[in-house]
Parts: sequence; C-alpha cells; structure tokens
Amino acid sequence: MINYDKRLNLLERTEFSYPLQDVTEPNLYRNLFPYDEAPKVAFNHRLVPINMPDDIWITDTTFRDGQQSREPFTTEQIVKIYDYLHALSGDQGVIRQSEFFIYSKKDRDAVYSCLERGYKFPEVTTWIRASKKDFELAKAIGIKETGILVSCSDFHIFYKMKMTRKQVMDYYLGIVKECMSYGIKPRCHLEDITRADFYGFVVPFVAELNKLSVESGIPVKIRACDTMGYGVSYPGAVLPRSVPGIIYGLHHHARVPSEMLEWHGHNDFYKAVQNSSTAWLYGCSSVNCSLFGIGERTGNTPLEAMIFEYAQFRGSFDGVDTRIITEIADYFDKEFGNEIPARTPFVGKNFNVTRAGIHADGLLKNEEIYNIFDTDKLLNRPVRVAVTDTSGLSGIAHWMNTFYRLKGDKAIDKKSPVIAKVKEWVDAEYEAGRVSFIAEEELVREIDKACIELNIKVVE
Repeated sequence: MINYDKRLNLLERTEFSYPLQDVTEPNLYRNLFPYDEAPKVAFNHRLVPINMPDDIWITDTTFRDGQQSREPFTTEQIVKIYDYLHALSGDQGVIRQSEFFIYSKKDRDAVYSCLERGYKFPEVTTWIRASKKDFELAKAIGIKETGILVSCSDFHIFYKMKMTRKQVMDYYLGIVKECMSYGIKPRCHLEDITRADFYGFVVPFVAELNKLSVESGIPVKIRACDTMGYGVSYPGAVLPRSVPGIIYGLHHHARVPSEMLEWHGHNDFYKAVQNSSTAWLYGCSSVNCSLFGIGERTGNTPLEAMIFEYAQFRGSFDGVDTRIITEIADYFDKEFGNEIPARTPFVGKNFNVTRAGIHADGLLKNEEIYNIFDTDKLLNRPVRVAVTDTSGLSGIAHWMNTFYRLKGDKAIDKKSPVIAKVKEWVDAEYEAGRVSFIAEEELVREIDKACIELNIKVVE
C-alpha cells in the first residue's frame, strides 16, 4: 500500500509484513554481545530520517524503577515528591505521568493520597504483575493505565520465560486482553529491546498488539526498554542497538503512532540522556525518567536532564519552573542524606563550583565565561568558587560576592584590603600543610575578623 505523508509531502510505502520467526534456538547476537569482551557497535550505514513528533513529554518512574534501587520511600515521602513533580510539570504537563507500585498497603496508600490531590499532571499510573489480583486492584483504585512486563529478547524468552517465541507471544497477548477486559489501557514494557530480534519478534508482536488495540478501541502504549543500556544513537549503527532504528521501525513498520511510543533507558554505558534525546528526535513522544536518575544498577535517565533537553529542543520550558529542581534536590539531601554525587549536572553541590584561580578571575569579570547558563535565575544556584590554595584574590572575592549576594556597587573588588587579609590567612593555612578546601564557616569567620580589624563594613 502507498499513502501520501502530509508531513513529508511524499508518497510512502506503508504496508509491511513481518511474520514471527519462531526459531528453535535463541538469537543472542554473540557477534555484538560476546559477554567476555566489551559489546560491539557495528554499522550497516542504513540511515533513517529524523522525525521529531509534534508533541513530546516526560514520564516519571521515581516511585517504580527508582524505588527499586534504594530503601523504599514512606507514603509521606512519596506524596511530597509527587507534589514536587506536579509543581515542576507546569500547566502544560511536560511531566505527563508517574508510575507506582500497588503491591503493598504502603504503596496503595500513597497512590490513593496522590489521586486525592486531583492533579491533572502527572497522571497516576501503575506497574503490575500479570495476575488477575493485580488487575482487580488497579481497577478498584481507579487506575486508567498500567504497565505490563513483556520481555522481548531471546535471553528472556528462552532462559527466563523458558518458552518459544510463539508461546511467549500468545502468553503476552492473553495478558493484554485480560488487562483490556478491565477497561484499563495497557502499557507494554518491551524489556531488553536492545538485545531483541527486532524484525523476527518485536515488530510481529507489536503488530498483533495494534490489532488488539483496533479491535477493542483501547489504545496500547509501547515502551521500548533499553534495560541494559546497550542502545546507541550513532547514525548507521545496526539493530538491535540502534536507537534511531528501533524508534523508526516501531513507528514506520509496526505503525505505532508517536504518542503511543515511549523510551525507557538505563545508564550502564553513560548513554541514558543521549539515547532518550535520540528517541525524541526519531519519533518517540515520551521518554521515561526518574529524579536524579535513581534506579536499578547505574540508574535511569535523569528527569531533570530531560527537562533541559526539552527546553533546548523546543526553545522554551513551556511552564516548567526549573527552580523547583533545586528544591527537590535540597529535599532529597535533607530527607535521605547525601544521595546525589556532588558533580551531578544541575543538582550536585559542586556542579557550578570552580576551584581554579584562573577560572575564578574570569567569573569575577563576567560569569558567562565559565558558567553554562544563568544558574541563579534558572536553578536558584548562583555560580560559586571553592576557595583553595589556587583561588587567589579573585576566587576569594567571587566567593564573598556570591555568598553575601553582593552585586553592582556593593560587590567587593579583588583589590579590597578585606580580600587581601583573608588571602593571607588562606595562604598560611596551605603553607602549614593543609590539603582540603576552605569551609564556608571558616571563610565567614575570617571575613568577619578582617572587617573588624580593618574597621570596614562590607556586609549590611
């Protein structure tokens, strides 16, 4: 069949047939995944077109995948974080959904409390086991959409499920039908898609899901799960590792609309953010994330990172108040301790802190030289300088102006005698063998002492 694509203004072939390949032996792609070596990235130089959807958004898995990596949240903590996610999402729903467990009473209490908030965004969804009891629970709670695990690589089909491809497909389709019978929209989590036989199993399976969707009138969402972080964004890379190839294939060959496509990536090879952005670029409307990237093993795609990716693609935050990201990070720090590494972009304590004296001098003259954007405006995090033996007069002056919020005519110049006095003390500390940076409390003490000795008032 040939149809006219209004977006591309081209005639395109749209009818494809990919029958299930019910193999007797698993295809483990040992040429790409030798296990006793690093995985291989191979290329066939087949390029697919960028196809950014009309609408893109973020979904949250902090309470599901994120919670699997840590001590479980309390009900009160879940509700507090959900309130933050709602405030962060804005009225346009940049954070569209959040998924929850409903196994325990604590989980269900949290879901009920979040539903009682009555927020449009993020919508409360669940992740359940393939059991009648869980479907009944979700229905009783009033959940409209739930995630269902449908592992799709031969590693899972043959070794975990101990079935053939045909058997597991029939089993999965039965689960989806059961979900639909309760009037709940299924979100099918295609686990380990970056090691799956894409055209031998994934596309035929998704095609059957599409048929169920058409017959029932109930939309089926497809979540492509890069469970082991094997996905790559490189143009011309081969399947099953190619993120552009996966999204293009699901959209173009399996005929899944962009708004029904979701990407869930892990960070095992440091590619979670890059792969999620690539999924957006090639036709996936939704990317699944967790706050600060918490999650199993190396974690998920950091939600805060994708907010900034969103703004860079769209040219606007579309109602997101990014300063709330800092509020959430402060809450995590106070509530759970030091869970966020200090150098984590946007939220780590040192993400916009410099210890280099030459950088500090540049910051003092114009902070745009060494700051990625106005972190004070967007994150309520003014750029800072950590004072060490290399900070010099400029570093101390910058620290003081930032700490005391001294701007314009009130800003302290590096030539100030107060700065010189404090630098004398700093130099003496390091000459005596100190190796750590100067703590905030020490600097405040020495500044106060210098101001008294010099009879200078620099802070109102």
